[in-house]
Amino acid sequence: MTRPNSTRALLNAGAALAALIATPAFAQDTPAAAAPAEQAAAAENGDVLVTARRRSETLLTVPIAVTAFSADKLAKSGAIDLTDIQTTTPNITLKDARGTNSTLAAFIRGVGQQDPVPGFESGVGIYLDDVYLNRPQAAVLDIYDVERIEILRGPQGTLYGRNTIGGAVKYVTRRLPDHLEINLRGTYGSYNQADGVVSVSTPIGSMFKIGLSGARLTRDGFGRNLNLGIDNYNKNIWAARGTIEFETPDSRMSIRISGDYTHDKSNPRNGHRLIPGLLSGTPVLANVYDTQAGLNNPIQDIWAGGLSMTAEAQLSDHVTFKSISAFRKDRSYAPIDFDSLPAADVDVPAVYRNEQTSQEFQFAYKSDKLNGIVGFYYLGAKAQTGFGVLLSTTFPNFNAYTAGDVRTETESFYGDFTYDFTPEFSLSLGGRYTWDKRDSYILKASYLGLTPEFGGTPTPFGAASTDFRGGALFKRFTPRASVAFKPNDQHMIYLSYSEGFKGGGFDPRGSGTSAPKLPTETAPTYQEIYNYLLFRPELVKSYEIGWKGAAFDRALTWAIDGFHSDYSDVQVPGSVGCLIGGIQSFCGITTNAAKARIYGVEAEVNARLAQGFAGAGSAITLAGTLGYMDAKYKTFIGPTGTDVAAYRVFQNTPKWSVSGTLGAVFPVGPGSVNASTVVSYRSLTHQFEVATPFLDQPGYTLLDAHITYSFDGGKYSIGVHGKNLTDVRYKIGGYQYLSAKLDTGAINYTPTGGVTPTLGKEGIATAFYGNPRQVFVTVSAKF
Repeated sequence: MTRPNSTRALLNAGAALAALIATPAFAQDTPAAAAPAEQAAAAENGDVLVTARRRSETLLTVPIAVTAFSADKLAKSGAIDLTDIQTTTPNITLKDARGTNSTLAAFIRGVGQQDPVPGFESGVGIYLDDVYLNRPQAAVLDIYDVERIEILRGPQGTLYGRNTIGGAVKYVTRRLPDHLEINLRGTYGSYNQADGVVSVSTPIGSMFKIGLSGARLTRDGFGRNLNLGIDNYNKNIWAARGTIEFETPDSRMSIRISGDYTHDKSNPRNGHRLIPGLLSGTPVLANVYDTQAGLNNPIQDIWAGGLSMTAEAQLSDHVTFKSISAFRKDRSYAPIDFDSLPAADVDVPAVYRNEQTSQEFQFAYKSDKLNGIVGFYYLGAKAQTGFGVLLSTTFPNFNAYTAGDVRTETESFYGDFTYDFTPEFSLSLGGRYTWDKRDSYILKASYLGLTPEFGGTPTPFGAASTDFRGGALFKRFTPRASVAFKPNDQHMIYLSYSEGFKGGGFDPRGSGTSAPKLPTETAPTYQEIYNYLLFRPELVKSYEIGWKGAAFDRALTWAIDGFHSDYSDVQVPGSVGCLIGGIQSFCGITTNAAKARIYGVEAEVNARLAQGFAGAGSAITLAGTLGYMDAKYKTFIGPTGTDVAAYRVFQNTPKWSVSGTLGAVFPVGPGSVNASTVVSYRSLTHQFEVATPFLDQPGYTLLDAHITYSFDGGKYSIGVHGKNLTDVRYKIGGYQYLSAKLDTGAINYTPTGGVTPTLGKEGIATAFYGNPRQVFVTVSAKF
């Protein structure tokens, strides 16, 4: 296939076009509508502008299930990073991926991915200013200088491409103001939380603006590593962002260049053992945030950064051109101690290196009846990893090592248009064709000692069990269609159909020697190994009906939807203890084992219960969210080749996710007080496809409370925030390598009630927990 070469030629031509639109030759006489004016009008009506369909629309008029958080709402709720929006968003899971503060595990409507190893693709797209983040490392974005965050639920394959089959999360940074502005924010709270954010921006002449932001985010650990004498679950992050904006006086041409950098030097986040050590007899610790992990090589160190340029030109009164160019890079060193004990018994020193370049061109069309967009997208990415598995065997310093290098080239053409037949009826049709090319290198070998990236000089221990290079090209058309009916300007009912797919690839932990072979063969052939390691893309087809409306002069607004999703070729990644050459090792098993169907209902309601009761601007509000999902596997081919769907469950997908927020605003002195209490509930959550009494989290309820005093037109504020006030302990992830029945997944208990390890000797049932009670004060000032 020659598409990548043609793509590079097209990108070069596009770069030249993006440069040409910077000239004044394209200036027109009629100025474009100003986005700030649209935002102000939406805010006055109690609505929020979103760009879910790549054009500005209000939250209550876009025929997609969207939740939006404005900067003001995020500040008043004390949101610190992306995972904080989970509690008040239906049918979504956003969490730290086990051992870090920075790697994201995201699920929407039952679809996602929690394994961060290159070769596995995400099911939820994360976007930073319309730039897709290809890997989950460093994707737990800290919240500062943000304009809004949008959560799009359901497949977004037409407008956002591959790996958005569950949905998408859009993090939109703040546009620079037209005047000199300095913003300061400081926070201090429990566990010595000490955060500081400084933002400065200024215009330069009449057409340029420049802005710089810096953040220092620190916190002591929720617990201690009693073996190494360091904090566990601490935070130590430096972050910065810089922006340059250019805009012509007639607002028809703009260029925005932004760069960001984050350096996370937090200690490794190690888990809590749920069972005593089977070999050492080490008891279970009383504090779930404490650990006795012994691995501290490599020193945990994570950095990520990127540059992007968005150029936009209004070519005519109807057509706007946009170019989005970006480059991103990150590197993560992580010591992952599976057994959380001092001995080297399933200790995993790991490094992840990711790099991506992307280019997108869009032509948007706008008229009285027809509105839409056509575009082209390209992504070139490489993801590399190396990790050892240090095992307690009869051979000292035994290391089951895996290295991977995954190269991705993706390109797609897409279009999506809406035609308003009448003011009441509209039809939207869209489609995207994607070429997704994957080239993988997988090495699995055994050594005595650490490999060079971790400071070792290892001795090879036998031949490599996998030394594989292979490539695959996946192609897919993903359509979208919706019909909307607006009986008046207060109500909209819509029906939609959409598709999305998640890229395929090769199992990055697979063992080539495990590939099936003919009885006459002494070893599997290349083709047999290729077929064994390959897994296909997975596909979601979703049907949705929704109703968005307002009543009582917008004192009551709601968005309600129901959906049905057919989920096919479900990728089921896993890792197990295995024998390679008679030696215990660590192997991946990934198959397209399952088909599933998912039903669900979502509701978001906002009500103004009282107004003007304590002076101008006073109000009492009640907001509620509800998510319900019934997710079941229709077929699931287990390790014995039989259908075990009756014994398999959806991971990170609670049946119920509910929240309620009671708020009040009233004037006090020269300012106003904004107070709220949030109660959220999540039902039983499974960590993996097999139910387990060790890692599954029963339903739990969290209580948060916030109070903020703002004055001088909002220039100054002080807020007190309390999260998880009842100090609930709840699991968000974990590891388990214990003997279990292959069909049901039930633990094989010994006659005395004990368990048997399948990897290592101490037995692994290790959990990670959500944050305990935190209370903190935030002070902000704007000059």
